[in-house]
Amino acid sequence: MAWLELDLDALTDNLRLIRELVGPDVQVEPVVKADAYGHGMVPIARALIDAGADGLCVATVDEAVVLREAGLRGRVTVLFPIPPERATEARERHIGIAAGERDQIERILAAIASAEPGAAGDPTAVAPLGIELEIETGLGRGGVMAADLVAVASAIETAPGVRLAGIWTHLQASEDPGRTADQIDRFEAANRTLEAAGIAVPRRHLAASGGILVPAIPSYDAVRPGLMIYGIPPDEFEPGDLPPAAGRLRAVLSLHARPVRVADLPAGHGISYGPTFETGRPSRIATLPLGYGDGWSRSLSNRADALVRGHRAPIVGNVAMDAIMVDVTDVPGPPVSQDDEFVLIGAQGDEHITAVQLAQTRTTNSWEVVTSMSWRVPRVYHASAGLVGVRTLSAVEDRWLGSSSGTGTSANSRSTRS
Repeated sequence: MAWLELDLDALTDNLRLIRELVGPDVQVEPVVKADAYGHGMVPIARALIDAGADGLCVATVDEAVVLREAGLRGRVTVLFPIPPERATEARERHIGIAAGERDQIERILAAIASAEPGAAGDPTAVAPLGIELEIETGLGRGGVMAADLVAVASAIETAPGVRLAGIWTHLQASEDPGRTADQIDRFEAANRTLEAAGIAVPRRHLAASGGILVPAIPSYDAVRPGLMIYGIPPDEFEPGDLPPAAGRLRAVLSLHARPVRVADLPAGHGISYGPTFETGRPSRIATLPLGYGDGWSRSLSNRADALVRGHRAPIVGNVAMDAIMVDVTDVPGPPVSQDDEFVLIGAQGDEHITAVQLAQTRTTNSWEVVTSMSWRVPRVYHASAGLVGVRTLSAVEDRWLGSSSGTGTSANSRSTRS
């Protein structure tokens, strides 16, 4: 059996650290897109709201709808462009959206206008759709251009059923002081342009995880911690350049498994498909029920370790869709058995394997390592008080225990360790 453990106390501590860094007057709105970076969107969102997060950010309307249907209240903002035909649904569900392309915004405004006065016949029956105007400051991915800024903002201000909720932008490389300073200057210029045109800007936000960690980057009215809320420092910084606060982050996610088979194999025995590894001596090989179908990349074949009894043991042979093999021949003590617990991400004894280390091995980034974790891997949520909840592939809803904002208690909820 393989499973992910999610430490909700660590999540809360990370949120507390972010508040300390940005100050009490700045709203903290964690990013829970991509299944909360593989951590499980609804359970993590509930835990964050329970811990006092001011709002949540996602990338798609569908993600926001899932949060609403799970009973999550408060601010939810979709940070990536939405299909204009779903603007009315976003408004009805009190979901804020981001927009930055003139044509897209015009189509959204037309969609909302055509829906007035609403099903109830009263244009005030539903609150206006909040649109946060994305400013193109250098990322090159999206956002309104300077030449269109006033016209687009004015159109939002005067259109029925919508309101200008704020402006924002996204940093391209928060670790690069020069590039970041240029983006901040462009963002400030956009703000001044709107003020000069008599357009009020209710709020501004720019900083994600990297921006929060760099003291020189302004927090404005809100911040959007992503990787950082999950206790993982952003990869773009060299280890020696990470701000001291990064050392206080606590990883939320760890990946565990128990063998489904442990066998003694003779010298010269091939391991897995291919094979790319043959035993050079009589070897004890443990098979773990975890593979690239679960998010353990095939690029880690013969290149990563697992922890067992606090010792590193090499993963050997090609990673299969549903299995990896670990050479446990040299693990001290009695022969490793199916009762032993392995850790593939996380700590065991004095050893630890981090998402950052795996990203370096895979020549990718930590975001990809954690967001790759498949839905079929059970998630076990715990805090100092004990088990909080379990999410499994077969569950229609998250099985949740003891949450003030949850959907109730399931008698079937149990730790997948048992």
